[in-house]
Amino acid sequence: MRDFVQRAVEILNVGENKDRVSLVQYSRDAAVQFYLNTYTTKSEILDIVRGMRHKGGRPLKTGAALQYLIDNVFTASAGSRRLEGVPQLLIALIGGRSFDNVDTPASALKEMGVLTFAIGTRGSDARELQKISQEPSNAVSVSDFTDLPSVQEKLRSSMETVIVEVTPESPTVLVDDDTARRDVVFLLDGSDGTRNGFPAMRDFVQRVVENLNIGENKDRVSVVQYSRDSKVHFNLNTHTTKEDIVDTVRGLRHRGGRPLNTGAALQHVRDNVFTASSGSRRQEGFPQILIVLSGGLSSDNVDTPASALKSDGVLIFGIGTRNSSREVQRIASDPNYAQSVSDFSDLPNVPQTFIASLNTIGVEETPTTPTVEVDQRTARRDVVFLLDGSDGTRDGFPAMIDFVQRVVDRLNVGENKDRVSVAQYSRDAEVHFNLNTYTTKNDIVDTVRGLRHRGGTPLNTGAALQYVRDNVFTASSGSRRLEGVPQMLILLNGGRSFDNVDTPASALKEQGIVVFGIGSKSSDSRELQRISYEPSYAIAVSEFTDLPNVQEQLSAAMSTVIVRATPITPTVTVERSAPGRDVVFLLDGSDGTRNGFPAMRDFVQRAVEILNVGENKDRVSLVQYSRDAAVQFYLNTYTTKSEILDIVRGMRHKGGRPLKTGAALQYLIDNVFTASAGSRRLEGVPQLLIALIGGRSFDNVDTPASALKEMGVLTFAIGTRGSDARELQKISQEPSNAVSVSDFTDLPSVQEKLRSSMETVIVEVTPESPTVLVDDDTARRDVVFLLDGSDGTRNGFPAMRDFVQRVVENLNIGENKDRVSVVQYSRDSKVHFNLNTHTTKEDIVDTVRGLRHRGGRPLNTGAALQHVRDNVFTASSGSRRQEGFPQILIVLSGGLSSDNVDTPASALKSDGVLIFGIGTRNSSREVQRIASDPNYAQSVSDFSDLPNVPQTFIASLNTIGVEETPTTPTVEVDQRTARRDVVFLLDGSDGTRDGFPAMIDFVQRVVDRLNVGENKDRVSVAQYSRDAEVHFNLNTYTTKNDIVDTVRGLRHRGGTPLNTGAALQYVRDNVFTASSGSRRLEGVPQMLILLNGGRSFDNVDTPASALKEQGIVVFGIGSKSSDSRELQRISYEPSYAIAVSEFTDLPNVQEQLSAAMSTVIVRATPITPTVTGKTLTIV
Repeated sequence: MRDFVQRAVEILNVGENKDRVSLVQYSRDAAVQFYLNTYTTKSEILDIVRGMRHKGGRPLKTGAALQYLIDNVFTASAGSRRLEGVPQLLIALIGGRSFDNVDTPASALKEMGVLTFAIGTRGSDARELQKISQEPSNAVSVSDFTDLPSVQEKLRSSMETVIVEVTPESPTVLVDDDTARRDVVFLLDGSDGTRNGFPAMRDFVQRVVENLNIGENKDRVSVVQYSRDSKVHFNLNTHTTKEDIVDTVRGLRHRGGRPLNTGAALQHVRDNVFTASSGSRRQEGFPQILIVLSGGLSSDNVDTPASALKSDGVLIFGIGTRNSSREVQRIASDPNYAQSVSDFSDLPNVPQTFIASLNTIGVEETPTTPTVEVDQRTARRDVVFLLDGSDGTRDGFPAMIDFVQRVVDRLNVGENKDRVSVAQYSRDAEVHFNLNTYTTKNDIVDTVRGLRHRGGTPLNTGAALQYVRDNVFTASSGSRRLEGVPQMLILLNGGRSFDNVDTPASALKEQGIVVFGIGSKSSDSRELQRISYEPSYAIAVSEFTDLPNVQEQLSAAMSTVIVRATPITPTVTVERSAPGRDVVFLLDGSDGTRNGFPAMRDFVQRAVEILNVGENKDRVSLVQYSRDAAVQFYLNTYTTKSEILDIVRGMRHKGGRPLKTGAALQYLIDNVFTASAGSRRLEGVPQLLIALIGGRSFDNVDTPASALKEMGVLTFAIGTRGSDARELQKISQEPSNAVSVSDFTDLPSVQEKLRSSMETVIVEVTPESPTVLVDDDTARRDVVFLLDGSDGTRNGFPAMRDFVQRVVENLNIGENKDRVSVVQYSRDSKVHFNLNTHTTKEDIVDTVRGLRHRGGRPLNTGAALQHVRDNVFTASSGSRRQEGFPQILIVLSGGLSSDNVDTPASALKSDGVLIFGIGTRNSSREVQRIASDPNYAQSVSDFSDLPNVPQTFIASLNTIGVEETPTTPTVEVDQRTARRDVVFLLDGSDGTRDGFPAMIDFVQRVVDRLNVGENKDRVSVAQYSRDAEVHFNLNTYTTKNDIVDTVRGLRHRGGTPLNTGAALQYVRDNVFTASSGSRRLEGVPQMLILLNGGRSFDNVDTPASALKEQGIVVFGIGSKSSDSRELQRISYEPSYAIAVSEFTDLPNVQEQLSAAMSTVIVRATPITPTVTGKTLTIV
C-alpha cells in the first residue's frame, strides 16, 4: 500500500498552487499523517510516506473514517481548495468490510463533488466499495494489496481525466467576510414525533453554522424549538463566536409536546426574534434568513404568518419529512428553497448544494418586495409633504390641501406609527409643523385645512429639498430615519425650478429618503423624474384638481416602500454601539468677522443637526477666539443635541484683535483635545476640528497645526476672501480639506461637502497604535519624572513643568492604575512626591503647578539616577515593580553630567525600568546613552521648545503596558493581568535522550514563575518525534502543583525521523483550540515554547506561518544539533530563537525567555474575532 501511494505521488505535479496531497490511515478511528497544506514538495511527501508505520487496531470503521475526511480534511483550513473549484479526489485502499455504515458519509462526499476511487481486496465487500466510489466503475478489486501495481495505470488515466472535466458547482461559493452579514434563525420541530430525529437536526444546525462567518458584525444565529408553543434557546445577539453557538447547539435537549403549531411558531419568531431587541438587523438592511425543520402537519394555519415573514423580507428555507413536505413548500420563500427527507435521520443526505445556497444569501439573494399593502400594525413611516406655494400655484393650492388630507386620512397616525410633516416653499421654505408636532390624525387634518398659500417668486425647489433634508428629516424634528423607519417625501410642484435640484435630490436619496414627485402641466417632467427616488415615482397631472385621479397610484407605491425601504447608508449613520466622533468647532470671533458671525452660528447649528449627539455617540465642543481663545463648552459639557443648539443660538460675538490662530490651535491641543475635557482620542474615537477663519493669523500656525496632525485630529479649515489660502491648507489635514467662500453668508454652499467628508471619517478613521491608551484594567504603570533643576535650566523650568502636566493629563491616575512621582535634582536630588503620595490626577497636577526651580551646581545626573533607583523605585515609595507593573522613568536633562551616568542607567535597565530621555543641545548624546533605546530619546534646542516634542513621542509613553513591559522576569506578574496560554513542545526523538531530563527541569522552572489558574495562566505539554502527542491540554490542570507533578513524571518517547513541521501543525490543530482550553478567541496571548534538538525531516515553513497567522507567539530554543535558520523561521520573530550548546545549559537562557514572554503578555491581541491586526493605522 505504501509503495502504491509513492508511485501515485510520483506522477503528480506537487506544489502549493498545483497538486496537493494528504494521507490518512484508519482502523477504529482515523489519524492524519499530513494535511493537504502540510507539504508543498514531492520530496517531502515521499519522505513521509516511506517512513510511515502501520497503525493497527480494530474493528474497521470505514464510515467513521469517511466522515472524518469530510469534517477534517476536505476543509479550507486543512488546505482543501474545493470552494475554489479545484477537483477533489479520494483514493481509498480498504482491506475488509466496514463495521459501521458507509452510506451516509459516502453520499455526502459525492454531494460535495469529491471523486472517490475505492480499491479493495478479496476481504473487502464489493458492494460496499461500489457505494463508496463516485461510480461503480471506480470500484476496483485485487486479490491482495501486492497486486496493486496491476490497477495503477487504470487509476492514473481516470485521475487525469478528472482534472479536465470536474468543476465545482457555483452555489458552493461562500460569501466574502466583508459581505457576510446575515441574521439566521433555525426553527426546529421539537414535538413528540421528532424525538428520534432530533440528534440529526442538531447535527444539521452545527453543519450549517460551521459554514457561517460568525461575529457581532458578521453572521448572527438564533435557535428556536417548538411544538405546542415556542422556546427561544438563544437570540441573534446572545452569542458572538462560532464556538459558543456550536457548544450550545450540542447541548440542546428535545422538548417534546403536542399538538404541532407551526403557524404560531412562525408568528413567534416574527414578533420576538426578528426584532432589533433580539439582535435582528433587518432595519439596517441585512438579509434575514429562517430555516424551518418541520416533521409533521401543523395543527394551525401556516399561510398567514409565513406570508407576513416574507412581506418583512425574511427569506425562508424549509426541510420537511414525508408527512410535511407539501406544507413546507408553502412556507418556503420559493419551492427551490424546500427540501424533503424520509425522516430527519436522513438530514445528512440533504444535497450539499441546498446547504451551500444558504451561504450565498447576502450576495445573490434579496428578499422579494411585494406591492401588497402592509398590515397597519407594522406601518411606521415618516411622511413629509412639500408644497409649491409660489405665485404660479395660487389657484391649485386648495386642491393640494384636499389631496394632503385624503392621503393623511389613509395613514395610521400615531407617535409610534405614521408621522406627518408639512412644509411649503417658493423662494425659500418654511415648515408648518414637524414630524413630532402632532400625534393624532385629527390634529394634522385640522392644521392642514387652515394652511394659507404663501406666494412668492422665484421657485427654488433645490433649496427647498435641501431645507427639508437639513431641518425636517432630522431626529430633533421627529424623523426616525436612524431607527430604520421608511422616510417619504411627497413633493407637489407647479413649475420648473430656478435653482439646481440634482445635488439636494441625490443627497436625499443617499439618506434613503424616498421622494415622490407630483407635478402639473407647468412642471418640468424630466426635472421631476430626477428629483424622484425612481423615475416611476414621478407622477403627472394636467391640473392640481386632477390629483384625486393619482391617489391610488401614490398609495400603492407608498405601501411598497414600507416593506422594501431600509436605511440606505447603514454604515454611514452615526448611531451605533461604538463611540461616534469628537467634533470641535473653532470660530474666528475677531473684529473682522462681526457681520459674518450670524452665518457662522447658523452653520454650526446645521452641522450639529446631522450629528448623533450623546455621551457614547457624537460629542461637540465650541471655541471662539481672537487674540486669545475662550471655550463656550467642552466635549463633555452637554450630552444632548437640544442643549448644544440652545447654547449655539445664544452665542455672542467675542470681538478683539489681533487674530492669533496659532495660539488658538495650541489652546485646543492643551485644553480641548484632552481626556479631562471629554476627548476620546486615546480610545480611538475620530477627532474632528472644523475651523472657521476670517483673516490671516498674526502668529505662526505651523507648529500647532503639525501637532494636531500628529495627534490624528482631522482638521477642516473654512476661510473667506480675507483669509490666507496657504495658511488654511497648512492647518487642514489635507489641502483638499481647506475650503474658501467669498464671505460667511455663503457657508451653506460648502455644508454638503463638509458633511460627506465627516461621514467618511466615521468609517475610515482608526486610531494610530501609539495613541491607544491601555484599558483601565491593564493601565497600571509607575511613572517617575526626573527633572534637571540646576542653574542652567532656570529659564526652561516652567516649560518642563508644563510638559509634565501634559503627560500626566494622558495617564489614567489611580491607586490601582497609573502612579506618578516627581524628582528634581542638581548637585543632589529632592523627591517632591512619591508614587504612593497622590491618587488623583487633580492632586498631581496641582502639585506640579506649584513646583519651584531649585537651582544649584554641579549637575550630578548619575547620582540622581542612582537615587531614584534606591529610593523611588521601591515598594515603600509605592513602586509595584515586584508585582510586574511597568516602571517608567522620564529624564529631562539640560547639560552634561559631572559624574558617571552609565553604571546607574544600566542598573535601572537591569531592574526593568524603561527610560525615556529629553535633552538639549548640551546633553542630547548623554541622554541617548541613558535612554533604554535611541528612539526613546528626544532633543530640543532648549526646554522652552518642549511643546514641539513630537506628539508621537509623548503618545508612545501611553502605550507602555500594551507594547512594553519591564524586563523583570523573575517576579510573578500580577494575577489580574497575567492571562497566557503556554504550550511546551518537546523534541522527544532519539537524539535528545540524554538532554531530556534537562528539558523537564527547564519546563518546571518556567512553570514555577507562571501564575497558574483557570482564569490566569494555562499550560499544556506535548512531545514529538515522528509524530506528536499531547501529555495534557490547556484545560487539564488548574494548579501549578498538578502541572509540575505531571511534568516530573514525563518519559522520553524516542523515535525517528524528527518531524517538527508535523508537530507544529498538530499543536495548531489540536492544542490551540477552544475545546483543548485555548482562549485565543478571547484575546488571551498564545505562546508556544519549542525545545528542539535537531533539523526537521519535514517542512516547517507552512505550519510555522499558520501559527503566526493565528497570532501564536513561538519561541524556538535549540541545541548545537539544531538548524539555527530553521529555528528562526519557526519563531515568531528571529530574536525569539534562542541557542544553547547543550540542554543542560537551558538555565542560562531562562531570563531571556522570561523577559520576552513578559512583553507578550500585554502586546498580543486576538487575531481572529475582530480581524484587527497588531497595529492600527489612520487611513
